[in-house]
Order: sequence, then C-alpha cells, then structure tokens
Amino acid sequence: MKITLLTGKTYDIETAVGFPLKVVKSPRAKRLTLRIDQQERLPVLTLPNRCTAKRAVEFVLSYKEWIEQALSKIPETRKFTHGDEICFFGRTLKIVHTPRRRCGVMEEDGSLCVSGSAEFLHRRVKDYLKKQACIEFWKRSKQAAEQIGCRLNDVTIKDTKSRWGSCSSLHNINYNWRISLAPECVISYMVAHEVSHLKHQDHSRAFWKCVKELYPQAEEGKNWLRRYGKELYSYE
Repeated sequence: MKITLLTGKTYDIETAVGFPLKVVKSPRAKRLTLRIDQQERLPVLTLPNRCTAKRAVEFVLSYKEWIEQALSKIPETRKFTHGDEICFFGRTLKIVHTPRRRCGVMEEDGSLCVSGSAEFLHRRVKDYLKKQACIEFWKRSKQAAEQIGCRLNDVTIKDTKSRWGSCSSLHNINYNWRISLAPECVISYMVAHEVSHLKHQDHSRAFWKCVKELYPQAEEGKNWLRRYGKELYSYE
C-alpha cells in the first residue's frame, strides 16, 4: 500500500519493510496493530488515521521475528484429492475419483465417489460437504434449540476466514463448513455454543451454563479448537 505524504510523494510500506504485507487504514483504529491472515498467509497491518509511514514501517520491523514465527506455524494449504481420507461428522470417508461415472458426488460404502475431471474434484467435494453440513447442522441445532425452549429461524454454512460460527438476533445461526471435519466433540460444542446464543446474546455465566447443559463435555471441544483449529483452515 502506498501512502501519500504531505510533500506529495508516495511511500510504499510493503517495499520499505521488504516482505509482502497487507495494509488496512481504519478511521476507528486508535493504534497500530498486527495480525496474521492465515488463509492468505500474510501479516495484516491496521493503521489509524494519524499515523506516519515512517512509524508504520518501524512498528512492522520491530515485530519481524514474531511475523516470521507466526507464518512458519501456518499449515500448508490443502485441497481434496483422490485417495484422501477425511473425517466428516465423525465418520471416515475415502475420496475416490471416478471420472467415467456420472454420479456427481455420492457416498458409497465408506467412500466419497466423485465423477468428472480431476481439476474440479476439490471444488465438487467442498460443495458436497457444505450442502450436507447444512442439513446436519440444521438437524442438530433444531434439536438443541428445542431443548432450551428457543426458536431457530435458519442455519447457513459459511466459508469464513476467522470465525467458527455466529448467531444473530434474528435467530439465524452460521457455521464454518470446516467444523464438519473436526472431531465429534468439537461439532457438539459448536452447536451448543451457537444455540446457547439464541437465549443469551453474550458470554455471561448464564450463557456458559447453558452451553454445558446442552453439552457437558464442552470444554473438550473448546480446547481442541484452540489447539488444532488452525489445521482446519489449511483446507481452501
């Protein structure tokens, strides 16, 4: 990103720091912040309005070692390929490419058969998993909502970069499709978490009590996400 100085000259922060960097200017930001975009594998610098380019560069370079370490910990991106075994809602499926069949994508005796060209295999598997995840999450969320006497309006599957789920005041729940690839304890925890927000739009004691009433082993799923969640984001 280039910043225009008072002299009229432009200052390219990415060139100045010497490595790829995403720069975001935010009028609401009160200070310089850095985070890592795991999907794009890039550091993200947020700039407040009154920040000089010189200060921004100095700030980024002071965290260069931290950036390098954080980037090195991001798993390599993965695509679904022939022969892969995946865990989908607790059951193991082996991806089998069947180019000459006209089945689209279908489950068959523990296999996920995918027809068509190999170059479209990843997209077809992903689309199928998202569609099936919507059905399964709706069923589980509806059941949990009934347990606590709440109305569930809709369930949507998202491809978000950082959020595992969300619940709106309109009683709509969103789930990240990658959660369907996690262990059963994680899936059950996420359903309990988001459904509890139908009753408590906060993270109060009452909210956490509701989560544990719906799923007593919630802490196990929560801890797994903290420790291994980033591996799920390796799937494009």
